[in-house]
Amino acid sequence: MYITIIVTVFVLAAGAIIIFNRFIRLRALMQEAWSGVDVQLKRRHDLIPAIVDTVKGYAHYEKNLMEEITRMRGSMMTAMSVKEKGAAENGLSQTLKSIFAVAENYPDLKANQNFLNLQKTLVDTEDQIQMARRYYNGTTRNYNILAESFPSNLIARAFNFKGADYFEIEYATERKVPDVKM
Repeated sequence: MYITIIVTVFVLAAGAIIIFNRFIRLRALMQEAWSGVDVQLKRRHDLIPAIVDTVKGYAHYEKNLMEEITRMRGSMMTAMSVKEKGAAENGLSQTLKSIFAVAENYPDLKANQNFLNLQKTLVDTEDQIQMARRYYNGTTRNYNILAESFPSNLIARAFNFKGADYFEIEYATERKVPDVKM
């Protein structure tokens, strides 16, 4: 009788320890994944002043757009949570789309090698952000599943492991698919 109770307590304790350690592991993976996203976002933000300066030389009449991009970049730098960063990045992506639309009106700018290199680097960076975001969201999904599944949700509540937010943004290089009507 005592052996059954001792074995049951041991099995339950071992299970709780295993689940707790899975939470710790997944939280560390999420933090590592977020670090990757953060590095790529910083790379993107470092490119923006160069793009703005290049376009400024050609698009003298687009002062409001340049100011908006600078303001959006500043709001991204002050965002703290994953949701805030996602919202700020979406706003920044929209203004970057506008700068590439403006470039269409300036043939000399579109032919400028510096602008073309910056545009290519931005596309490259957007791809890196997308890969880092997918990795982060995958680790977040695994963490959230563990936090919401039984019996691990009991351990999650006991040790205050809460679900994490996904990082969802649109990219400046994404284009809307045109509607084709026949």
